[in-house]
Amino acid sequence: MSVLEVHDLTQQFLDKKLYDNASLQVNKEDHLGITGQNGVGKSTFIKILTGQIEPDEGKITWQKHLTVGYLDQQAKLVEGMSIKEYLQTAFSDLYEANDKLTEIYMNDPDEDDLEKAGKLQEILDANDFYELDTKIEQVATGLGLDAIGYDHDVSKLSGGQRSKIILAKILLEKPDMILLDEPTNYLDTNHIEWLSDYLNNFEGAFIVISHDYNFLDKIVNCIADIEFGRITKYTGTLKQVMKQKAANKETYMKAYVKQQEKISKTKAYIRKFKAGTRSKSAKSREKQLAHMDVLTPPGNKKIASFNFPYQEIPSSRMVLEANDLKIGYDEPLFDQKLNFSIVSGEKMVIKGFNGIGKSTLIKTLLDIIKPIEGNYEFSEVVKIGYFKQDLVWKNKMATPFQIVGEEHPDKDNKEVRQVLARTGLTSQQIMSPIRSLSGGEQTKVKIADLMFDPTNFLFMDEPTNHLDDESKASLRKALKNYPGSMILVTHEEDFYSSDWIDKVLDIEKIKKM
Repeated sequence: MSVLEVHDLTQQFLDKKLYDNASLQVNKEDHLGITGQNGVGKSTFIKILTGQIEPDEGKITWQKHLTVGYLDQQAKLVEGMSIKEYLQTAFSDLYEANDKLTEIYMNDPDEDDLEKAGKLQEILDANDFYELDTKIEQVATGLGLDAIGYDHDVSKLSGGQRSKIILAKILLEKPDMILLDEPTNYLDTNHIEWLSDYLNNFEGAFIVISHDYNFLDKIVNCIADIEFGRITKYTGTLKQVMKQKAANKETYMKAYVKQQEKISKTKAYIRKFKAGTRSKSAKSREKQLAHMDVLTPPGNKKIASFNFPYQEIPSSRMVLEANDLKIGYDEPLFDQKLNFSIVSGEKMVIKGFNGIGKSTLIKTLLDIIKPIEGNYEFSEVVKIGYFKQDLVWKNKMATPFQIVGEEHPDKDNKEVRQVLARTGLTSQQIMSPIRSLSGGEQTKVKIADLMFDPTNFLFMDEPTNHLDDESKASLRKALKNYPGSMILVTHEEDFYSSDWIDKVLDIEKIKKM
């Protein structure tokens, strides 16, 4: 039984047709993953399903009375509301029923009131109202919200923490269908495992976009792949689907080349005989061309080629030393003191669950926030480059060309365009508002900012968020080959390896000491 049907969907974005009469059916039991490279239209597809974008052509049909939960990263959070209060809104109807029940008993109830109270009590019991706090804590703990604190003001949460509480509320609501766009971006390994188990046991349907293919392979039973303007549905695990997709792609490419040859020959025939004795035959072939279902051209996909210029410093020189460092805002995040050092060329990964203080440590070392105790010192020859994980822009209507150009006023227009192009962005994307680009494309703009001026110490805070596999591979190669020092934070443990990472600072282990 289908819960969602997409018919003849067509959508143009800039100079590219994302979907060309694409169709898809999602059934009640489908645990569906959406795959495709950066910029093919995965997030746009979700926005069309949720009504945020009106499609150029096509029809979206939902099953009647279907409840849908959507991980809306832009959802408004009320200032002054705690995390626990926000999560309780998932059961607002039950809390209202409980308030009414309390009010009845507080106002000397008569027989009619007691009858109403009985019905309200039945509703509360049927929905396990008195177990709600336990349910809320189970989901909150599973996603790591307990580490932040249930009394924390939701309006003061970071981008990643916001995503987690919105996701937690959706899971507590248990809708018929869930729509998730990159849900693992701000989750560490333990919380990704918990979410995988939850989704595997979810009785409804869900649609998930994720570049974390290990995560997808654990949770899906079907895939909708977006390529060549089409949405192709496959059944099976992700690994099985990738084999099917490779075979289908080869078949498509052969069909496309064959069709283009036929079109070329037909046009040549029409030009040659249109005005001659075979004009009738030429006109007939003209009609055939007009009615031909022309395959979407594969296009020349631009592959990202990242590189980070290096400013040389003497080898084996101490470039950073931290002594008895305590980090946090008003209070320390944990009691233990951090002690570590980095010499020139050394690369270090900071590990620990989400919210433990990895980004806080980076911000402390970069003097964005002050240490609560202790001190740190950089060598005077250090030149720092910093990748900040949040996709926040001063002006969402500014283009990548304008944003990067303003950051590097000494660079000419040609160099700005060339560097942005090396990240895999097209000329159209470079000159389009940043808000119109996908998360992966926006991440590439931020990486481009580090590709102009030489540095010798990179701070990379979750740089793989939103990137597809090919872009991650290019970034991994660039960071591995970078001669300078580096501190890396990433929740993707398979992104790095011991052959290019020299040391690991595991805050979680330090906290347990």
